[in-house]
Amino acid sequence: MAARPRSVASVLTHSAAEPTSSVERACRILRALSDPGVTRLTDISLATGLDKTTVLRVVEVLMRDGFVVRNPQTKHYSLGAELLVLGAAALARFDPRPLVRPSLLRLTGTFEDSVVLSIPSGIESLCVDVEEGRFPIRANYLSVGSRRPLGVGAGSLALLAWMPDAERQAALAVIGPQLQRYPRITPELLEARALEARERGYAVLLDVVVERMGGIAAPILGADGRPVGALSIAALNDRITTREAELAKALKRECATCEVLWSGAAHQSAVASRAVGAGAGARRGRVH
Repeated sequence: MAARPRSVASVLTHSAAEPTSSVERACRILRALSDPGVTRLTDISLATGLDKTTVLRVVEVLMRDGFVVRNPQTKHYSLGAELLVLGAAALARFDPRPLVRPSLLRLTGTFEDSVVLSIPSGIESLCVDVEEGRFPIRANYLSVGSRRPLGVGAGSLALLAWMPDAERQAALAVIGPQLQRYPRITPELLEARALEARERGYAVLLDVVVERMGGIAAPILGADGRPVGALSIAALNDRITTREAELAKALKRECATCEVLWSGAAHQSAVASRAVGAGAGARRGRVH
């Protein structure tokens, strides 16, 4: 069965509170380390809201079990090989990236700018695939594993815009403090841009995350109408504004294709998972 992303409700319940268990602290640290920009003890502390002493204590345990490694020269931390095993096991159940990659290639080949696949993760968007464009000036500030608050970036804005209204409002209330890193972005701006996106069927965000750069995106919707992903094109502002209608049409076409493939693959994964579970139950019955 396809793994469900962390729900917004569960994140809203716990995000404001100090983690009360070592397991929750470890989860926060591992999630932070999935972002390539988080490598130092200070980075991890800022990303998780935990003090450095706590981070160091938990990281040392994770290092002993192979979930985190530390470069002896740079002193930087990164995810360890044990997580590769877990990740491979998870992706064996359902991995949307091969389904969406042809769309990334078609969009990059047509428009020559970088194309990003983002998925929701609670009140964040997570970059899970990137195809870099051939245009000399590229948007290289997003890489696989990068995390941003919902709304920060065109793909992230598309995920936010197509959330149910009540969840979007609750998410905006929680991510407000995280937007201090982005002085041009406010919850009010994101709400206005989200409503605009719903009206025209795609999201545009220019010159607010990185100067002179922007993005245009469309959501990939699940069977229940919720966003399961978003495709975005990142480029110089004028390369978006001068081709906006063409870019939007291509993005929406590719997202529609992805929705069909995503739904079919998720259904097949669910059927296979139920079959495995039924077989296991039958084997247990024979044993007893």
